[in-house]
Amino acid sequence: MTEPENKKTVKQEEAVKNLENRRLLKIRKQQKRARPDFIRQESWRYKRVKPSWRRPRGIDSKMRDERKGWPACVKVGYRSPKRVRGFHPTGFKEIMIYNEYDLDFINPSNQVVRIGHTVGRKKRVLIVQRADELGVYVVNPRRA
Repeated sequence: MTEPENKKTVKQEEAVKNLENRRLLKIRKQQKRARPDFIRQESWRYKRVKPSWRRPRGIDSKMRDERKGWPACVKVGYRSPKRVRGFHPTGFKEIMIYNEYDLDFINPSNQVVRIGHTVGRKKRVLIVQRADELGVYVVNPRRA
């Protein structure tokens, strides 16, 4: 195969992959809308029991038995498509960074950047400026 043909097939494969990812992201969005809020058993009853998910393990637990009228339990069937798991809603892979040098390893064509919450204002400003120069999208720039 000559070089131009090879490049064409790579581009075609990439285009097909992008279309597939877009389709899967739509599916993920629909699934998320239909997914119930998984809350801890009896969290609505007692103030001391926080709503953060814990699996019900009691022998007499109605929620573990999946009785009608009780909240749903976490199951593998609620999971999003494997290919787009961890993607940002824009369709790009999300990468955490903590300093401006991490930007050198980012591919702007298929990755976006999220600045870590422990990064201060001074370093955040430098990261955002460097990202603008490199053409990298920052999810949480918080310009001040």
